[in-house]
Amino acid sequence: MGKQLKRKRSAAKVIPFVQSGEYYFKKGLIAYKRGDLARAKKYLERAVQLNGQEAMFAFQLAVVLTELGEYQASNQLFLTVVHELDPEMSECFYFLAHNYAHLGLFREAMNHAQTYLEREPDGEFLEEIEDLIELLSIEYEDDEFISQEDLIVKQEKARSLLEKGDFPAAIEVLEAMVAEYPEFWSAYNNLALAYFYMGNAEKAQSIINEVLEKNPGNLHALCNRLVFFHYLQDEAEVARLTEELACVHPFLIDQRYKLGATFALVGRFDLAFKWLHHLYKMRFHGDFLFYYWLAYSAYYTGHARLAKTAWEKVIDLSPDKKGQEPWGVFEEKIKRWMNGANIAEVLYGLYVISKSLNADEVKAYIHVRETMEQHWLVREFIDYILLPAQAVAPLYIVDAYAVMDELWEKNVLADEKMYIAWFHVFANAVDVLRNFSNYQAWAAAIEYVWRRNQGESVTQKGIGEKYSISLSTVQKYVKQVRKWL
Repeated sequence: MGKQLKRKRSAAKVIPFVQSGEYYFKKGLIAYKRGDLARAKKYLERAVQLNGQEAMFAFQLAVVLTELGEYQASNQLFLTVVHELDPEMSECFYFLAHNYAHLGLFREAMNHAQTYLEREPDGEFLEEIEDLIELLSIEYEDDEFISQEDLIVKQEKARSLLEKGDFPAAIEVLEAMVAEYPEFWSAYNNLALAYFYMGNAEKAQSIINEVLEKNPGNLHALCNRLVFFHYLQDEAEVARLTEELACVHPFLIDQRYKLGATFALVGRFDLAFKWLHHLYKMRFHGDFLFYYWLAYSAYYTGHARLAKTAWEKVIDLSPDKKGQEPWGVFEEKIKRWMNGANIAEVLYGLYVISKSLNADEVKAYIHVRETMEQHWLVREFIDYILLPAQAVAPLYIVDAYAVMDELWEKNVLADEKMYIAWFHVFANAVDVLRNFSNYQAWAAAIEYVWRRNQGESVTQKGIGEKYSISLSTVQKYVKQVRKWL
C-alpha cells in the first residue's frame, strides 16, 4: 500500500496556480460596481499587466482612473486604446473630452468632443457630449482656449518654483499672471504664499485682503490668512478664524483637502481629522502631504492604528520624512516638558508618561525621580505615578490627577495647552486650596476659560452639559479658575 501511494505521488503533476487577465478583470468589475475604486484599480491593473492587448481591460481601467481623478493617466490609456488596441472604441473620445475639461485644457476637450460626435452621431453619450460642447462654447471663445491653456502652463511653472523654494522666480511668474489674468485668484493666493515665505508678511496679507475684497469667501485665501496668523503667533486671530472656517462645508474635493490640511497645520487636529478622514474613506489618492497630515490628525485624536497606516504611505511617497512620525514628535515634547523649569509642563509631562506606558515601563522610569526638578509638588506627583504602592499620596495630588483624567477623556491629545493650563491653576492654588475633589467642575471650568481665551464660541451651559454638572456649578468654578490662572 505504501509503495502504491509512493508511485502515485511521484507520477502526479504540479499545476501552477496562475490566474488569467480575465479573472482579475471580473474581480475588478465587481469591486467597481461596489464602489471600491481602489480595489478595482488594483485588479484591473493586474488584468492589463497579464493581457496588455485586451482593449476592454485597458478601457475599464481608464474609466476607474477617471473616477479617481487621475485624469492624465486615464487619458494615456484611452489614447492607447483608440490608437493601438481598438480604433472602433469611440466612447474613449467622450471620456477624453471630459478629462481634458477637468484639466483645464479646453481646446483639447472640444477637439475630442467633436471627434466623438463625428464618429457616433447617435451614440450612447450624445446628450452628455452636446451639453459639454455647449458649455465650452458659451464659456470660452476660441482665443480664450489658447489663453486658458497658456494659463495652465504658467500655473504649473509657478507651482514647481514654489515647491523648489525659488520664491523670487515664482513671484516673477505670478506677478505676470495676475497682471494678465486679474481674476485668476489661484495665482494671487500663490503669490501671497511666495511673499510670506520670503519674509514679507505685510505684502502677503495685503494680497490676501485684496482677494477677499474682490472675491469674498475664497476658501484658499481664508485658509492662507489663517496660516499666516498662525506663523505670526497671533493666537486670538488664529482662534477667531478657525471658528469661522469650522462652519464651512465645501463641496469640491480640493477645497476639503485644503481645509483639512490647514486645520492640521495650525494644530486643530480634531477639525483636520473630520475632513481628511472623510477624504480617506472616499479613497482619495492624495500626495504625501495628505497622508502626512492625516497621520498627525489621526494620532492626536486617538486613532493610532490609522495614523500608522497613513504614515506608511508617507514613507512610501517621501522616504526623507522618516523620523518625523507624530508619536516621535510627541515623545520629544514630553522630554522637553519634563526637563523644563515650568512646573505645570513638568506635571503634564509626568501625567502623559503615566498614560502612555504600561506598568513595567513606568517602573523603568524610576530613575527620573532622582534627576527631576526638586520642587516639592513635582516630587509628590512623581511618587504618586511611579511609586503608588510605597506611599500614601496626598489627596490634592490624587484630585489633580483625577481632574486631568476628566479633561483627557472628554477632549483630544492636541488640546495639550489646555491640559497644561489646568496644572498652572493647580500649582498656583494648591498652597491655599487643598480640596479639588469636584473633578467635573474643575475640568469644566478649565475648558470653558481656556477655550474662551482662545476666542472659541463656547457657553457655560454647553460646557456644563458636556461634564454633566449644573450651570451654577460651572459659574462658581469659573471664578476660581480665573483667579488662579
